Amino acid sequence: MTAVLFDFSGTLFRVESARTWLRTVLGEAGVTLPESEFDETARALERAGALPGGAPPEAVPAELAEVWELRDQSSAQHRAAFTGLSRQVPLPDPALHDALYERHMAPAAWTPYPDAAEVLRTLHERGVAVGIVSNIGWDLRPVFRAHGLDRYVRAYVLSYEHRIRKPDPRLFALACAELNADPAEVLMVGDDRRADGGAAALGCAVHFVHHLPAAERPDGLRPVLDLAG
Repeated sequence: MTAVLFDFSGTLFRVESARTWLRTVLGEAGVTLPESEFDETARALERAGALPGGAPPEAVPAELAEVWELRDQSSAQHRAAFTGLSRQVPLPDPALHDALYERHMAPAAWTPYPDAAEVLRTLHERGVAVGIVSNIGWDLRPVFRAHGLDRYVRAYVLSYEHRIRKPDPRLFALACAELNADPAEVLMVGDDRRADGGAAALGCAVHFVHHLPAAERPDGLRPVLDLAG
């Protein structure tokens, strides 16, 4: 393999829990809730799927169906989709819905998987080009920079910047072109069999990891080093 493409959320990084997400935002706003109310609100936000990178919605309200389908094709649609889900849950101040959305983009809200740095560094040292291909509605580059991993990444191909979403092979083709890599010599690594599996249509090899909390997946990325040769 001359290049490896990685998904972002659930593959290289894991977002914080819904409880931590909510508690952080409430604390920054100086808002307190009784513990029982806090617990129920955190559970309700999780059921709603309001945390990007967290649990998917149990059900998408009909009025959000269209924007939800297009959420990864622009920043505005991404924000509208997730704040729309958040607003299904009552909060003490309506402004907290936007604050929750802003929080999920903060580098501190994301934790690299324990072996992410080792795998990216080793690929870099071997001369294997690394690219990030993500369905997302915001710029994740600051997350990589804050965690010291940007130095290993040669290209970022993000759905909202191209208005193309995985599994569309065109997004993977853009990444291969940026890395000057033949798709037949590229490995795509992700946690979503449908979205990330779209790379196979281009001729890329594909490897899947499990979307688990970071502490529960300490070495799920290391097989990539053997696959990439």
